[in-house]
Amino acid sequence: MSNTDPAAKNAILCFSLSCLVFTVSLFSSSVLGYTFELWALTYWGPGLYFCLFNFALRYSLKGFTYDVAVRSAFLGSVFATGLYFAISHTSYHIFGLYAMAFSMFHFSEFLSVALTNPKTLSVDSFILNHSVQYWIAAISSWVEAAIENYFFPGMKSVFWLSHIGVVMCIVGEVLRKMAMFTAKTNFNHLVQTVKSPDHNLVTHGVYHLCRHPSYVGWFYWSVGTQIILLNPICVLIYTLVSWSFFRDRIFAEEMFLISFFGTQYLDYQKRVGTGLPFIKGYIPEDAWRSH
Repeated sequence: MSNTDPAAKNAILCFSLSCLVFTVSLFSSSVLGYTFELWALTYWGPGLYFCLFNFALRYSLKGFTYDVAVRSAFLGSVFATGLYFAISHTSYHIFGLYAMAFSMFHFSEFLSVALTNPKTLSVDSFILNHSVQYWIAAISSWVEAAIENYFFPGMKSVFWLSHIGVVMCIVGEVLRKMAMFTAKTNFNHLVQTVKSPDHNLVTHGVYHLCRHPSYVGWFYWSVGTQIILLNPICVLIYTLVSWSFFRDRIFAEEMFLISFFGTQYLDYQKRVGTGLPFIKGYIPEDAWRSH
């Protein structure tokens, strides 16, 4: 068994327990019938249970183990809450779908790193603290969704379109995780500026289809979340900003990849595209012409 098993098992256990507790509490009135007492259990119970769960984790776990556990528990509670709202036939349906997509993306990100590249594993592997810009974008999408739902509720009831966003998120998630499991120790959340001894150029599997499948998956997941929320403004902004971000990231990353692998990477560039529309990556000849 690998050294990452405890971290992965801890994450799965806490995510599952939190998800189970929230699911039982939130769905209690649906199963047992509505009463005042069950109303309190349904809507106040989850918050109380999470506080008690967090207290138990803080008391029994320390350091990295606790940090993983509490984040996993939080994401499990978000998933269960999303499931509760997703079964609604009101506008809350789309918010539930979004919460489930958001939760699974961040949880599976940590779990994938734990299973494929344990030496880089940290609490940052959840990428919940990706950047200030990431959270500004997320909060902006929530604000847009809330405002439009209040003033134009009909906008948030086009469920067939929202479900297209769900499909985009699932496809993006699967593609990104396939990239991580294919690259394994060659995958890293940070652009590598120094070639490590065990760094190999991966060109098989999903990397045979495109040079940057993890970025392609994240791009379509990101845009898909806004289609789920039926956010016309953020769909446009997310598409433009994500495209610009990955264009610059791919350009910078490929500069180092060419310095690492030379003609091997240049040949790979000629055979396989980046996977993102209108993004060529770093082509030495184009860079020379620009000067």
